[in-house]
Amino acid sequence: MFRKLSPKKDKFAKWKFLARNEVKIRKGNRVEFGTKNRIRKCTVAIHGSGNKLVFKDGANLKGVHIELDGNNCTLIIGERCVIGEGCYFSARENGTTLTIGNDCMFSRNVKLMTSDGHDITDKSTGERLNQAKDISIGDRVWLADGVVVLKGATVGNGSVVGINSTVTKSIPEGCIAAGTPAKVVRNDIHWDEKLTY
Repeated sequence: MFRKLSPKKDKFAKWKFLARNEVKIRKGNRVEFGTKNRIRKCTVAIHGSGNKLVFKDGANLKGVHIELDGNNCTLIIGERCVIGEGCYFSARENGTTLTIGNDCMFSRNVKLMTSDGHDITDKSTGERLNQAKDISIGDRVWLADGVVVLKGATVGNGSVVGINSTVTKSIPEGCIAAGTPAKVVRNDIHWDEKLTY
């Protein structure tokens, strides 16, 4: 269930993870840890089989809800990411991947979902209209309070998505996007974690 780092390191990482979080993981699924992870007060639920949750080096999460529900789904949280309270990450159905790049900063109540959670079908043909799709967040992406990223969307490296925006398609790199649906409002930007005033 848990990746082997070294016998001593693996045992400590697993113990910290289980002691500091509410965790329910079915057999046949995997969790991998990097070094210097800070994962606390999170709820982690992994159902189905063949699913993989990866915390890369320095990932810092507090009060996040993580769900993998289906088979062969993957959720990766990149190196040195800082994820705020109330965030919700869901990789659902079969074979979906939700990838968060390195050095990202997510504020509170950000939601990323690879699936709508229920089927919508064409009444006459029975064809499903809302297939699950992967989500990819690039490196150094800042998602502000209440941002929602829906299935099939991507956010490019170095971009910022404004408060309460909904991302339904691809956002290029190095821009600010805002609104519902999110649209580019400024190009050629660079952001920094430090506040300058």
